[in-house]
Amino acid sequence: MAAAGSSSGAGSCFVLGASGATGRALLRELRARGLFARVTLIGRRRLSLAKESGTAVEQVVVDFERLSEHAAAFRGHDVGFCCLGTTRSKAGAGEVEKLVQAVGFDRCTILRPAVLLCARQEFRPMEWLTQRVLGAVAWLFPTAYSVPVETVARAMVASVLQPGGGKVVVLENKAIHQLGKAEPQLGT
Repeated sequence: MAAAGSSSGAGSCFVLGASGATGRALLRELRARGLFARVTLIGRRRLSLAKESGTAVEQVVVDFERLSEHAAAFRGHDVGFCCLGTTRSKAGAGEVEKLVQAVGFDRCTILRPAVLLCARQEFRPMEWLTQRVLGAVAWLFPTAYSVPVETVARAMVASVLQPGGGKVVVLENKAIHQLGKAEPQLGT
């Protein structure tokens, strides 16, 4: 997961991967905070969204195999959020991180969460079992092995709102918990 750019408060952002658990949590957080006048969801298919006042949400359907043909979808945004990761083995995390850094954003925050605690649309038996075990462990050691997707979403937004900590910042699970629990304020 990554957040790139800098927020102006009334600008716009795009979200890749809004159909997944983290992307849905991020969209809820963005709508609730009203930080951007416009949010563009870029994905493989249109999503069914509840009508809400305030933030304008646009959807752009792209073919990820031919992404260069859809460059216009990414233009004109102040901030970009990417929630495309699945599991580290499926996502090829290291390769994706290198590609994101190579784009040359003014600022890029890469989040490396542990096991995501969420209700999944697809059933993953081992992940379901792991979530149940880690959910119990989280009572004793809340930042050790897991993180709720809502905390990841809040951390993504907070990373955009806080002053830059360098061109590329990598946040591991404990830092995601800390940043996701803080109440981000624009420009602080």
